[in-house]
Amino acid sequence: MSPVEDAVAPCLIHIDKEGTWFHKGVEMIRREFIRSFFQQMELDAVGQYIISWGGKRCYVDVADTAFVVRRVSPEKEETGRGPGFVLALSDDTEEELAPNTLYMGKENVLYCRVKGGGFPARFNRAAYYQLAAYIEAEGEDYVLPIDGRKFKIASGDPQNA
Repeated sequence: MSPVEDAVAPCLIHIDKEGTWFHKGVEMIRREFIRSFFQQMELDAVGQYIISWGGKRCYVDVADTAFVVRRVSPEKEETGRGPGFVLALSDDTEEELAPNTLYMGKENVLYCRVKGGGFPARFNRAAYYQLAAYIEAEGEDYVLPIDGRKFKIASGDPQNA
């Protein structure tokens, strides 16, 4: 057992790579519970997902990332937000893409940072293709042009570099 597992008990919750939550092997379908867990979630110093449940802290078994990008929409001028992209996340929230946080992980899976940079988020297949329509090759690199700027897609999480 790692020191993290010694200090914090397991929640018996698993999140698969598509962002589906399970408790003791049974899919959790109550969105209000899942949203509450997301709001209480934190990442500890070693990257373990921790939530508060029943007045106690416990760790969640996460296959890849707790947050999954499910949809990408280009921002429209009428939103008042300016150019860019809006991400629909697995916690039922939306936020602007921080393009400088995009990176390519293993098996060419696209990721970014969400929640003020506090969490990594995996793009599901649909969201990947929605954003890929805007990505351009530039020599050996791939970039996402937004409002006259080009944001290079890093190889691996730049926050962990």
